[in-house]
Amino acid sequence: MDHNDSEPNHIGGIVKRFYKAAQKNYKPVLMLCYDLLMLTAAFLLAMTIRFNGAWLVAEPEMALCLGMTLVSSSFIFLRLGLYRTVIRYMGQQAIVAVLQGVTASAVVLAVASYLTYAGVPRSVPVIYWCFALITVGGSRWLVRVYYQMALEIHKTRVAIYGAGTAGLQLYKGLIHGEMYKTVAFFDDNASKQNTLIDGVLVYSPANILEVIAERDISEVLLAMPGVPKRRRREITRGLRERGVVVKVIPGMEELVDGAGRVSDVSQIYENILGRAPVEPHKNLVSASIAGKVVLVTGAGGSIGSELCRQIIQWEPAKLVMLEASEFSLYQIERELRQQQLDENLCVEVTALLGDVRNRTRMAEIIQSFSVHTIYHAAAYKHVPLVEQNVVVGAENNVLGTLSVLEAAEAAGVEQFVLVSTDKAVRPTNVMGATKRLAELICQDFGRRFGRTRVCMVRFGNVLGSSGSVIPLFTDQINAGGPVTVTHPKVTRFFMTIPEAAQLVLQAGSMGRNGEVFVLDMGEPVRILDIARRLIQIMGHTVRDEANPDGDIELQITGLRPGEKLYEELLLGDAVAGTDHPSIMRAEEERLPAEQLEQFVSELKIACARQDAEGVHRLLVESVKDYAPKQQLIDTVWALSSGGADVSGGQQPAAEGAEVKQLPISGRSRVRQHRTGEMPEV
Repeated sequence: MDHNDSEPNHIGGIVKRFYKAAQKNYKPVLMLCYDLLMLTAAFLLAMTIRFNGAWLVAEPEMALCLGMTLVSSSFIFLRLGLYRTVIRYMGQQAIVAVLQGVTASAVVLAVASYLTYAGVPRSVPVIYWCFALITVGGSRWLVRVYYQMALEIHKTRVAIYGAGTAGLQLYKGLIHGEMYKTVAFFDDNASKQNTLIDGVLVYSPANILEVIAERDISEVLLAMPGVPKRRRREITRGLRERGVVVKVIPGMEELVDGAGRVSDVSQIYENILGRAPVEPHKNLVSASIAGKVVLVTGAGGSIGSELCRQIIQWEPAKLVMLEASEFSLYQIERELRQQQLDENLCVEVTALLGDVRNRTRMAEIIQSFSVHTIYHAAAYKHVPLVEQNVVVGAENNVLGTLSVLEAAEAAGVEQFVLVSTDKAVRPTNVMGATKRLAELICQDFGRRFGRTRVCMVRFGNVLGSSGSVIPLFTDQINAGGPVTVTHPKVTRFFMTIPEAAQLVLQAGSMGRNGEVFVLDMGEPVRILDIARRLIQIMGHTVRDEANPDGDIELQITGLRPGEKLYEELLLGDAVAGTDHPSIMRAEEERLPAEQLEQFVSELKIACARQDAEGVHRLLVESVKDYAPKQQLIDTVWALSSGGADVSGGQQPAAEGAEVKQLPISGRSRVRQHRTGEMPEV
């Protein structure tokens, strides 16, 4: 009985696996079928030309000869890897493989004719070879040309300054890229001027403005790693002063040398992180995604878009992306479609415009698509901007989260994961306070309702995300400096964008209800150290008192409104391990349901009235550790560090003045072992 019951399930599993394999490999199968059809056509054309149409295709020997040729050719083509090559990037090696395959197929035809007594004339394999090369190789070439022409339309037109080895390497690297099209070269060497590099003319820099205007050039890429840095600075500053966008490109040697400036991106990030990236546990990721309908809010943001990229690799039944920004949604949808083509994925992706604050819209989306799992990444995260836009920040971060939660609970969604931030721990700014209040709402839902499992994921700064220090510092360095740091002692926890997305996905599978998950992110990193390291990575030197002739200046600008000197990940010490050794689960203090409901009700009224002061007052009352008194923290740090005037307005402490110690609150387990940090106030 048990065997009979399980047999249909077993057959169904086989069929399902076969269907998935067919979905992943349909393009190579179609290409193989096309090639066999073209080889058949080449054979028929060759015989028709040889006999002027006076031959019998239905003869058994002839059909057997053709069959042997097609079967053998298919194995030859597979062996040569013709179906592993991405046609749009097909190069010389692929062309040689096509030539070898067609030649081998013609030889097989001659041998098969001899073995089957088909009586194929000796000239037929030669004619067959010509037609097969045109149909099999020519079709691939046409597809490649089509893709290149389609890409050219959207590429940014650039010029390369430097027609030497580095410039040529850069040019070849950009040919197959999707971002830039090289339309001109510039070089100081008169002997290279007015020459052609693969059809692209080398101009004199004396005419650079005229050429830029004439050829509609958007950017100039400086590829002169062998030229002294002082000369490179002269070129970049001269061009930028005339309104030209210039990007400095390191040479290949600089990218690979061990003692040079750059190794690779992962090593750069490891140097900044102070640790190796955390590897995911695949079984934890798939539990909340495989075969399910997944909704990602804020899908166009740094974290939301990375979530989408990783989710489609786990074969959900459907991925629904919600985003308020039309352009951001367009970008990620286009990228995912390309990713599916490149990786042979077949996931239904739906891109929807919408605002998480619209409760009706959220309920309609969740119910219409029968969503199983929600990753809520939609939020305003830029600290100074939210500090200046209190009402909108609270509406989006707090009421938007509540809107999605209510719609999820009403529809019976299985899992809801809130993407939070370390700035929610003892916040000193509006953004952190709104995220902490959103966490409290999630904790309340997790405790009071049982249909939807609710959990939160908290992590620190993400390297390379929009608004993070890495893109900012990179732009400042490319502009010739200065690089601005708010405070010499500011520290942050850092993780990579893929790490952050993996943490969110894994936590969704481990969450029971109301927990906070955090990643053990190692030691905090000083922002000033990141700035210095990035300047060196990009091939420059720091200009300071010790090195007045350096390339890039560092400037201390003072803490921004609401900015903290350091961040934390946990509020208390109630921390437990999880199935992942680098992920911790925390149970944190919650607000009574009645009190939270009162706060939320009053917050809705204050937001409707655009009452910024009322919203701010409610945040102070509802978020226990919210202390929006950054000036006090600056003063404590300035006094404890000897009174240095580095925070944008603090006066030095008088010599011999008594420094009054403020009460220190309990430290979390993550920070108990650290020393030398400022007191928590």
